[in-house]
Order: sequence, then C-alpha cells, then structure tokens
Amino acid sequence: MDAFLNRTPFSPNPLKTKEDLAKFLEELLDPLAAHTSPGGARVHLGYTGTHYDDVAAQLEGFSRPIWGLAALLGGGRDYEGKQRWIDGFTNGSDPENEEYWGDMWDQDQRMVECSAIGFSIAVAKEQLWDPLSLQAKTNLENWLGSMNDKEMPDTNWLWFRVFTNLGLSKAGSSRFDAERMKADLDHLDTFYIGGGWSRDGPEGVLQLDYYSSSFAIQFSQLLYSKLAQEEDPERCEEYRDRARMFALDFVHYFDEEGRAIPFGRSMIYRFAMSSFWGALAFADVELPAPLTWGAVKGLQLRNIRYWFKQAGAYDFDGTLTLGFCYPNHNMTENYNSPGSPYWCCESFVTLALPETHPFWTSEEEVYPNEFRETVKALQYPLHIMSNLSGHTFLLSSGQQCSYAVKQSAAKYGKLAYSSAFGYSVPVGSLTLEELGGDNTLALSADNGETWKCRRETKEARIEDGKWLRSMWYPWDDVEVETWLVPPQTETPLWHLRVHRIRSGRVLLSVEGGFAIYGQREDGRALQPMTGEAFGTYENGPEGRAASKAGVSGIVDIGSGERQAKALRTDANTNLMVPRAVLPTLSREYSANVESFWLATAVFAQPSSDGEEGASPGWTAQWDIRPTIPSEIAALMPNTYKRSKHD
Repeated sequence: MDAFLNRTPFSPNPLKTKEDLAKFLEELLDPLAAHTSPGGARVHLGYTGTHYDDVAAQLEGFSRPIWGLAALLGGGRDYEGKQRWIDGFTNGSDPENEEYWGDMWDQDQRMVECSAIGFSIAVAKEQLWDPLSLQAKTNLENWLGSMNDKEMPDTNWLWFRVFTNLGLSKAGSSRFDAERMKADLDHLDTFYIGGGWSRDGPEGVLQLDYYSSSFAIQFSQLLYSKLAQEEDPERCEEYRDRARMFALDFVHYFDEEGRAIPFGRSMIYRFAMSSFWGALAFADVELPAPLTWGAVKGLQLRNIRYWFKQAGAYDFDGTLTLGFCYPNHNMTENYNSPGSPYWCCESFVTLALPETHPFWTSEEEVYPNEFRETVKALQYPLHIMSNLSGHTFLLSSGQQCSYAVKQSAAKYGKLAYSSAFGYSVPVGSLTLEELGGDNTLALSADNGETWKCRRETKEARIEDGKWLRSMWYPWDDVEVETWLVPPQTETPLWHLRVHRIRSGRVLLSVEGGFAIYGQREDGRALQPMTGEAFGTYENGPEGRAASKAGVSGIVDIGSGERQAKALRTDANTNLMVPRAVLPTLSREYSANVESFWLATAVFAQPSSDGEEGASPGWTAQWDIRPTIPSEIAALMPNTYKRSKHD
C-alpha cells in the first residue's frame, strides 16, 4: 500500500545526469499548461489569498518557473512549451491587453517576479527575448524599467531590481538604469557581516535564514558574479570569495540523505534550499577544500532527489502544493500564493551549464567525510550544528524576524531544528496540542489558557565555542536565561538545555523535545510500549516516542520534579508528518523573586535512509545520560543538579 499511497506523478528518474534533471523540470513545467491563461501571461493554480492581489499571484505562477526554463534553454536544450512564456511576455506587459500584469506600485509583489524575467533575458535572450516583436520588447522593457523609481523594502528584494536591470542591460534597453543598479548593489553590500554571511537587511536585523543563502542573497551574488564579470569584476570576485567561505558553513545544514534543516520562513520553496550549490557551479567558483565538484553535485542532487520522492509536495496533476512534505496551509505566510512554491526552480540553474562542466563530468560523491560526525559553532547565524550519530540538527538562539511574519516564534525562536524531524507550527491558540511546541519552553501565566514561546531573543552569544547563551523576557516580571549545549562524543544522541527563570507570577511550564511521526507499523496511533518497540513511554521525569521515523525523548535531569508526557499534537502541526507525537515535561511554579532552574536532556535518533526506526540498540544510549557542564552547574543550586539516571 505504501507504494500506492506515496506515488509521485512523475516518470521514474534517477536524477543523476543533466538529462535527468532536464526531464524532471519539463515534467514540472508541463502541467502548468492547463492552468495558463489563453494569452499565456497568467498561471492560475488555486483560490487561496495573499496580502497582494490575484493578478500578482497569477504573475507569480507565470514568472517563477522561468528560473528553470531560462536555465534549460540557455544550456542548449529546447522546450516545446516555451511559446507560452513568449506569449506571456507579449500580453502581460501590454497595458491594452486584458492579461496585463498591472502597473508597478511601491513595494509591489510584481517587483519580486521581475527577477526571473531579468535572469531569462540574461541567459536565454535568443530563445525568449529575440522572438518578441519590437512593440512587445518596448512594452516589456517599459514595464520592467518602471520599478526603478519605486520604493522597495530594505531587504533581499533589492536583488530583484538588480536582476531586472541586469536583464535590461543584456537586452541593450534604454530603460536600463546603471546608476540605480550600482546604488542597489552598494547598499546590498552593507548587509554583509563577515565569514561569507549577509543578514537579510540593514544593521539591527537578526535574520540569517535561507534568504541569506539559497533563496536570495548568496544565490543572487553568485549569478551576478558570472553575468556581470566584465562590467563589475572586483565586486564579482568579492562575491565568489564570500561564497567560498560560506560554503564551508552551509554544508552543515544538509544531511547525508540530502535533506536540509528546515529553519525560518518560506519553507514552501522546498528544494530551493539547495540552489546555492548549483549557483556555485554556475559561477565557476574555485571550490574551497575539502569540497570537490563531486561533493557539490551530491549536495545539490541528493536534495532534489529527496523532494522528487515526496508525494505530498505535488498535486495529482504534477503541480506543486502549498506546504512542505505534504499540503499544509498552517505553515504558510501571508505572501504565499499557489504559485509561490515554484521558487524551487532556482535549483535547476545547473541546466545552464554545458555537459563538459566539472559539475556534470564529475562522479557524484557522498557527503564529505570531513564534515561527518562533527559539532560546529557558527558565529554569524548563532547556530551550533551537529550531525553526530546520524542526526543533523542545529541549536539556535538570537535570530528573529524583523517584521511581522505568521508564526515567527516557531520559525525562528525554537531551541533546535532538525533535518529529519523538521519543526512544528501552531494550529490554534488554546490547547497544548494546538501549540506545536516542539523544541520550545512554553510558559503560561493563566493556568494553560494561553501560552508564550520564545520569539524575541536578547543578549544571544556563543560562549567559548561551547554553547549558546541567551535571554528571553516573556513578561515584564519574568526573565528566562537559557544555555543550549550540543551533543558530546560520550552522549552523541543527547543535547542539553538549562534554563534559569526569575518570575513575579505563577507559571506553568511545558518543554518539548523533537516531534516525531506518531503512528505504528499498521498506521494506527502509537500506544504505550517499553524497550525498543514502536510506541510511547512515560515514567515520571522521562518520556519518549519511537516509530518508523526514529526515536525522540526528553528527561528532566535537574530536580526531576517535572512530569513527562508523550503528547499527541493536533494534526498538521509538524512540517514533515501530519500526525506527530511530542515528548514533553511540565510543572507549575509559584511566583518567586529567586531563580528556579530547569535542566533538560533531549534525546533523538532518526531512522536512516531506507530503514524503519532508530538503529537497534539505541536504548543503551538512552541509559547513558549527559552531564551538565561544570561551568553551568557551578551557577546552579545543588537541589537542581541531577545528572544521573535514577
């Protein structure tokens, strides 16, 4: 039955060669024909709303696939459906046509969609621009150029105007604004903070998510470094230098199966998360050791292969769904239209390369040994990365969205994020089951009527490369200081959290581990079990859940007074699976001017590729509890120190 239920609508494809990747792209583009307007300028994929208008949403469905189409055509392959986009350029930019995309306003979503069009002119001019009539070219360049005098958000959006002008320059258009493009690039360079990393905005912004890497900034820098090499060589070399440094950090966000760690917003872009690796090849970057082209090829293609197999990422007709591993509107943002997921087409950029490029001629390599079984503190994003014993995840403190984004506490404020277990989002505002509180310390001051989880983190830093330390102020009279300690060699399946809480009010606390697939082998809900059988386990201050996805557990190693519960979260809270169980610890605390301490050990091991369940013998690791580091333990009263299994 699994084979029947988990079918994707695509032809069998090993996704090993350029031909394979092109075939996958074509099978993504083909279903769009049935959703394309008669004049080609709009792609209508659904009826859900966004903060912007329907015309902009339909333009999104038209424009975003162009990232892949332009690379395909620019790389020497034809596509019989390309005329839909040529017609769309003609009709969408014509103010007299009923399919006109509309005039550009300040901070208009239409600006975002210009980026792929500019890229297409730069790399596939002969196939997509040259066939246009003189009037169509005039209309399109006027429409694109109209953004040059409009206000834009002070974020990665500025790259969209850069690529619009880049395309206009390649077309020899009088609407190309060199002064505007240079000003945008100069300002974007102020986002750079070091080590290859750029924040997504000016000083004070604390976002270094996938927009800093694959979705926008690094991806755009690399494409620019190839396309503007003659005109702007010094900046282009600087961008390649940044990419070389960044790559040695970014590799830690991927696991051996090809999954990237879900973190931050816009997870509906799915395999756009790996487009940085393709952009490295597109820009002909001289790779930093120990990375090789075979390794880079593997990082890119394994991620695409993973998503190729996720049946829930696609509707039955082959169009992309809104969600992550399955359709899920709970996780979407206010700017996600049915066409938004096609930003993933950035990851087809290697189709623009000749088959003689080392990306395509090199044998694909497995995840590099030099990055396996490592723990690495990343200074700029304030993440500590670990992939010990096959679990790729990060500890996080300090990042937050600089503007209102739906469920930003879940997307940026959690204590840990995992490539295997993902993260969860709230689906309601009343019960713990609705909260989706994996890897959070949730606090309630009204006996569980409402809950607060960390969103705005203060004073975050990595101390001596060992752990993260930060502050959180959920109420005026409550402060929470948190230490996050990564796995150690002796206890590779555990990480530690220590919280010191000062409160002027009565608090109920619930702390969660990793949410995990919550069903038995027969598809029914997990039941209480002991040993290594699939099921849940609760025993005073320790609890866990085991299923085909692996095992997740949590233990109070402080006072031991919190009670464990394997909580069945509401459906569709978790990004990876629609039915999940979450091991938790809970207790009520009286108002007290003095501190009370929580010490938590979190256990997790995902199943390995092709296997069901954690590796046999995992209970031996469960019985070996981690020890609180002496520097942190020295701060704690003796009554809160309990580092051995009772």
